[in-house]
Amino acid sequence: MDRDLLGHLPVIVAVARRGGFASAAAELGMSPSAVSHAVRLVEERIGQPLFARTTRSVSLTEAGQALVATAEPALQDIAERMERIRGIKGRPAGLLRINVSHVAVPMAVTPVVTAMAERYPDVTVEIFANEGLVDIVGEGFDAGIRLGEMIAQDMIAIRMTPPFQVIIVASPAYIGRRGRPRSLADLAAHNCIGYRLVRSGALYRWDLTEDGKDVAVETRGTAVVTDSLAAIDLALSGMGLAYVFEPLVRADLAAGRLVQVLPQSAIEEPGLFLYFPRRAAMAPKLRAFVDIAQEIGRTPLRAPGRVA
Repeated sequence: MDRDLLGHLPVIVAVARRGGFASAAAELGMSPSAVSHAVRLVEERIGQPLFARTTRSVSLTEAGQALVATAEPALQDIAERMERIRGIKGRPAGLLRINVSHVAVPMAVTPVVTAMAERYPDVTVEIFANEGLVDIVGEGFDAGIRLGEMIAQDMIAIRMTPPFQVIIVASPAYIGRRGRPRSLADLAAHNCIGYRLVRSGALYRWDLTEDGKDVAVETRGTAVVTDSLAAIDLALSGMGLAYVFEPLVRADLAAGRLVQVLPQSAIEEPGLFLYFPRRAAMAPKLRAFVDIAQEIGRTPLRAPGRVA
């Protein structure tokens, strides 16, 4: 065994995962030149190139794919076992990386991370918020938070929120100018704030109910967003109708800043869930996060929203 190479394997895996030297360097806290040197050293020892490099991209060669396929799960297993060993005598520690949707931050993540900071100061929680559904294992995350219907069957899932409705809201000023829609057909005459799906690029059709049946309604408007929180801000400005998770606007509804329209058409989502691979379940840092999430889940939470 070439022991000198072992310390460089995390660099190889990071470059493969990030698809570039600069992004891998940023993740590892190294300089790009140090990352390049580590890769070159491993390639020289092995006698084969691990990456095909162009001015625009970095991709794995066949030899690189074989090495990463072996090294990545081995490194992950070592890291998890080391964390378990540290957790036997001490407190949970280390970096906990969680991939979440933007809406999950105020709805589920903030209270847990706040409690984690107080109870486990040696754990750093890195929250990567985006709307695309990613492979959390392949991207190096410990866990993810998404709607229950979006989670793969082979993942362990822990409920973070109760089920909630998805509703249509507008500001009183907008209703005063344009009137209140009385049916789904009326939406065609309103300025509806659109939502573009990050992964497919398609415009999302609003899932609603009509006469007891599920329908997907195409909408039109003068703005399209990729983040529901942006849609709420636009609705508060009086621009148009927004299709949002009810907990996100509960405070705005109570304060009269927004009003719900077509309440009979609202659908119910199963809620947000924390999910992770079975092998990660025993990591002390993740176990601590799960325990706090379950504690908070048994306590009524104040609805997220703006301070009046």
